[in-house]
Amino acid sequence: MNPLTETKILEEMESELRLKEDKNWRFFSVEESRKLHYLHGALCESLRLFPPVAMEHKAPIEPDTLPSGNYLKPNTKVIVSFYSTGRMELVWGKDCLDFKPERWISPGGGLKHEPSYKFPAFNAGPRTCLGKEMAFAQIKMVAAAIIYHYNIQLVEGHPVTPSDSIILQAKHGLKVKLSGRNV
Repeated sequence: MNPLTETKILEEMESELRLKEDKNWRFFSVEESRKLHYLHGALCESLRLFPPVAMEHKAPIEPDTLPSGNYLKPNTKVIVSFYSTGRMELVWGKDCLDFKPERWISPGGGLKHEPSYKFPAFNAGPRTCLGKEMAFAQIKMVAAAIIYHYNIQLVEGHPVTPSDSIILQAKHGLKVKLSGRNV
């Protein structure tokens, strides 16, 4: 975990949820998780750079022409790389390789919406995942509980390399060290 991001998430949890020291395990509700905009930004940034489904293919049923002008015959397979889209300077700017949860937060402090063509982690257009909002709620509740109760550190020297597959995984697994946080 990025230590600076972890610190900012903890600060947000304390300020937005007015947490008091509690030695018992703390769960977070959907309502509480909705207030955690920086956590939401960190999750979006993780999904942008490391989408669970790294690529997929599409094929037109009828002849079609892409916005680029390229003509496609029916059943021509087109590979779409979500992994690459999340790293394109043309789409995300010069800092496209930087992990910046702030890019998902509006100047007023609320959540900033990005079009699904830029952020296809939940697919795009009429095929957008119906469970997107529920998935975000669940991810935020679980992530908040883990971050609140544990320090998370990548095991020193462990290589983090994505595998070459449709479903994105760490080639060598993801070894982390968890230690209890004094809450």
